[in-house]
Formats: sequence, C-alpha cells, structure tokens
Amino acid sequence: MAVAGTGLALALAPPAMGTAQAAAVWAPTGSMTAARTEHTATLLGNGKVLAAGGRSSSGNPVASAELYDPATGIWTASGSMGTARSAHTATLLGNGKVLVAGGQGVSGTSLASAELYDPATGNWTPTGSMGTTRAFHTAALLGNGKVLAAGGVDASGTIVASAELYDPATGIWTPTGSMGTTRVFHTATLLGNGKVLAAGGQDGPGTASASAELYDPATGTWTATGSLNTARVLYTATRLNDGKVLAAGGQSSPGVPEASAELYNPVSGTWTTTGSMATPRTAHTATLLNTGQVVAAGGQDASSTSVASAELYDPATGTWTATGSMGTARAFHTATLLNDGKVLAAGGLDASSTSVASAELYTAAKLVTTTLTSSRNPQRAGRPVQFTDVVCSVPAGSAPRPTGTVTFTDITTATPLGTVTLSSGGGRNCSRAVTARTVLSPGVHSITAAYSGDSVYQGNSDNPETLTQTITP
Repeated sequence: MAVAGTGLALALAPPAMGTAQAAAVWAPTGSMTAARTEHTATLLGNGKVLAAGGRSSSGNPVASAELYDPATGIWTASGSMGTARSAHTATLLGNGKVLVAGGQGVSGTSLASAELYDPATGNWTPTGSMGTTRAFHTAALLGNGKVLAAGGVDASGTIVASAELYDPATGIWTPTGSMGTTRVFHTATLLGNGKVLAAGGQDGPGTASASAELYDPATGTWTATGSLNTARVLYTATRLNDGKVLAAGGQSSPGVPEASAELYNPVSGTWTTTGSMATPRTAHTATLLNTGQVVAAGGQDASSTSVASAELYDPATGTWTATGSMGTARAFHTATLLNDGKVLAAGGLDASSTSVASAELYTAAKLVTTTLTSSRNPQRAGRPVQFTDVVCSVPAGSAPRPTGTVTFTDITTATPLGTVTLSSGGGRNCSRAVTARTVLSPGVHSITAAYSGDSVYQGNSDNPETLTQTITP
C-alpha cells in the first residue's frame, strides 16, 4: 500500500492490494516578467493566461501584458496596452478577445477608456470608452454576450451606482439602470438564471454594506434581494455548481478582516451562514475547482499583512479545511483555474507589502483510491501473470469516474509493463487498467502502478501503488 505524499510504501500479503490517496500541493512555476498587483489574469481560449496591467513594485500602474503557457510554465511578454492601468476589469468575450475597461491611471485617477486584446495577434486596440470613469468596479459577461460594468469609484473619488453595457458587435457602451446603492470593492456574480447578483462593498467612506441587488438583462433594471448577514468589503463571491453563491471573508469594518462565510440561494433570494474559514482574510482569491470545491488563498490578516495560507470549502459539508500554504504570502493577487484543473496564483503584495512577480500552481485535493492486484500470486515460473489497477473516487461512488492512464513497471528488472488507458470497471465510479499477460523470471518482483491523474483527480506518479509479485521456480 502506498500513500501519496508520505513516502511510505508497504508490501502486502497475497492477494496484494492497497490504497493510495493524492494530496493537495502548491508548487512554484515560472515568474512573471514584471511584478504586479491589482492586475488582471484571464484564461484565454488557447489555454494560456493573459496578465495585464497592475501596479509595479514602485507602486505605479503599468501598461505591459504577458502570457503564461501551462505547457512550459513560462511567461512571455505580449503587446502592451495603450494605457497604463490598475484596479481595472478584464473580461473574456465570446469572440475570444479580452475587454479591459477602466481602472486607475498613472495620475491616480479613474479611467473611462477601454481596449481589446486579440490573442491571434498579441496586440491591443482601443474600443469605445465607458460613459463614466471607474476603478475597483465590476464587470460581468451576460448571457447575450454583452458586458455589464457597475459601480466603482470615479475620477473625482466618488463612489457611484451607475452601470453600463458594452456591446462587442458595435464596440459601444450604453447606459443601463443604476444600482440602488453606490458600491465599490463589491462583487458581481452571474447567476444560472442569467441575472447578476451585486452584493456588499463600500457605499461610503469607511462604510461596508450588507445590501444586495439583482440586475435583469431583460429589463435593464436592478431590484433589491436579501441582504448579507455580514457587511463585506474586498471579499470573494463564487458561484457553486448547485447555483448558490459563496461569499467569504472580506472586511466588515476598516482593518477588521472576516473569517465568516455565507451562501446566497437564488431561488429564495436569501443568505444563510455556512462554515467559517480558519483564518480571517481580505483581498484574497477564491477559485471554484473542477471538484466542485472552492480554494481560498492568501489575503491580508488583521495586521494588514499578507498571508500564505489556503483552505478548501466543501459544499457537501459546508466546512473549510486547510489545504497547504503558498510558497509566497500574497494579497491583491490573481488566481486562475487552468484547463488541467490546477490553479495559477500570480503576483500580488507579499508580507512586506511589495509587489511580486512570482507565481505558483495549486493542484486540487480530490482524492482517489488505487488498488493493484495480480491474477495469481505467487505464480509458477513460465506461466503468465496479469496486473489490474482499480482507481476509484473518494468518497466511494462520487462522480465523476476517474479517467487517464496507468503505467505499470517491474522496478526490480526496470522493465516497463505498459501504459494502459483506464476503462469503466471495478465498482461505481471506478475505472480499471489491465496489463497484457506477462511472463516474469523466477524471484521476487516489485510491480508499480502509477496513475496519471486527470482534470479532476490528482495522480500518484510520485508515489505509485506497489505490489510484491513472487515467481516460484
């Protein structure tokens, strides 16, 4: 039996079988070409990540942009924006381009300008400007392909309630209904019914809001919905697979980060409390994983110091569990779910409040069990044996069924026994891989089975399942 991440391996008596579990891990990847905080990171259709703008280590907004390639783990410079900006929004449009809007410019005032990034050319082109200057606002891609920008702080430093729509077909912004409450540092979440939930944020100097409202694209109007149980600024809102929205952390008053979390139910229009995080945090990230869980990472604590800790929310239990710490403390960073299921955390302010260029990858902690067996153990010399590895989800029977491959090796003789694609079998939501019939030499053989993992489940290649096979003379 092997337990991934512990370095332990146990040989079992025939019939040999065991269990391996995958562990979550943060690992460094290539650093960005420039330090950034208050930047944006957008997953493109080609699987790469576009990081744009933000503040440099000197605190000034930048116009540069760069691309992360998950295949190589390397960042490369791309075309620069026409305007240096931070605290802006970036939205992937239906045509594959990225719309960047607003933010703060080098003068420290909010911008109305917007521009488009074309992944095919790596260049930026200007598009229509918003009717209102905005920074620290929100932008949500609607079901009709338009983009809803709402709230923020304008060039005069005033928190606004106005909202407007960007039409990719025309490149023009048009006003739409204003929110009922002025908001900045709030969240805007597209719901399954096509409406947008705006909640919390700051509605005045140093004042956190608990109110929430819904935007209906069909009417262009906002209507009040249930208020948060706790007023929140600089928190995260994540739409879960069941359609509910998880609000976590943030500040309820200046300098007082929250550990609490709550759920919004679009059907009832109400918020209910759920399990609290172990660490109060604000200006953190929260990413929905392919497992349906949410990883919250970094942020600032009560001393306004960036933290490296991370924790995992499980909607099935309503609880948070620690899930390893990042190598670098970060706040005001970005976290992007990649196509392989990993999360890319990049940039942000470190514990010394300095913008950093470093990046790291989180591998989700979705567990599997692997059971390696032999068709006959011991077996007589000259007669074939066949090995089967069964990979099952944890908890048993939970969806989806693991996919990928299993690589079998006779490590005693350093002989590959083949890489086999998993197929259905071995139990509910289990998969199995079976080797060809193989004749081994007399003696004791250590056979390993390494599961590759997939976009949901982590493999155990670093600590594969091991079986002791005996071949008698």
